[in-house]
Amino acid sequence: MQYNPLGTSSIQVSRICLGTMTFGEQNDESQAHAQMDMAFERGVNFFDTAEMYPIPPRAETQGRTETHIGNWLARNGRRDQIVLATKATGPGDWMAHIRGGPRLNERHIREALHGSLQRLRTDYVDLYQLHWPERRTNFFGRLGYEHQPEQDGVPIEETLTALAKLVEEGKVRTIGVSNETPWGVMAYLRLAERQGGPRIVSIQNPYNLLNRTFEIGLAEIAQREKVGLLAYSPLAFGVLSGKYLDGKRPEGARLSLFSGYSRYSKPHVEPVVRRYVELARRHELNPAQMALAYVNSRPFLTANIIGATTLEQLTDNLDSLELELPAEIIAEIEEIHRQCPNVAP
Repeated sequence: MQYNPLGTSSIQVSRICLGTMTFGEQNDESQAHAQMDMAFERGVNFFDTAEMYPIPPRAETQGRTETHIGNWLARNGRRDQIVLATKATGPGDWMAHIRGGPRLNERHIREALHGSLQRLRTDYVDLYQLHWPERRTNFFGRLGYEHQPEQDGVPIEETLTALAKLVEEGKVRTIGVSNETPWGVMAYLRLAERQGGPRIVSIQNPYNLLNRTFEIGLAEIAQREKVGLLAYSPLAFGVLSGKYLDGKRPEGARLSLFSGYSRYSKPHVEPVVRRYVELARRHELNPAQMALAYVNSRPFLTANIIGATTLEQLTDNLDSLELELPAEIIAEIEEIHRQCPNVAP
């Protein structure tokens, strides 16, 4: 396993991070524990979750993922060997079952963290992230920005001040953002410098062969400011494995169960997926491992967040770290991207 510093902190995290949003929905507790056991045995010390998990978010299951993780930590006493990351939910009508509609002010952030700590059965988290911005901006597949300052909501300064208090109290070691824009990241960094408060250490945004928008504005910030990418959806909801080509819907797969997750399965995306899958097979590579290996190779990456529903999938995903793509394959990937850039942002 390779390890990287988490931003400018002293924390070292595995280059592969275990994503857990299937725990409590597609995976029961015993399956979740088996995944964590395997990941830990393979050198993964970084687990990522969120108060809203599992996916899809529902009042009946909200928080179950953290509970499964907390029970695993309590069972084996490995808390000090795990870098534990969770997230506070951002605002949205579809989140009304969490605190009547979550906000990123001090009261909501404190309540969110308190609930997470209870479910995780710990008194601190190593990385506390904001799941998405308070303000209306372009994330979750939206590329164009429409300036709507009247809908900014809680100011970033107020949010950062609330997070700073949690760091001072020892409940949070480091802080990060997710689904954030270049302006937002720089706003957090400027405010931290001005106020002398905690500096964000990571950006958890989508990044995969179908969505490389992170490179446009955030990659330079990640490297110059040492705020690395925690890449989520590196397999584009599993689409880049090729298992959904030609209309296939494997039993138990996410898109078979939850058809509303269409971000990476629109008609114009499939021909591009097919090109990547054919490229991998032409070189006798597992398409999923090729897609993950590309993400693993990026210089702005801190950790690649992999998710799985079976131990076989998890094994394949972990093995991607051992695959170093030759220059020839990288060049072919870049040519496909040049012809078909960011088809599923």
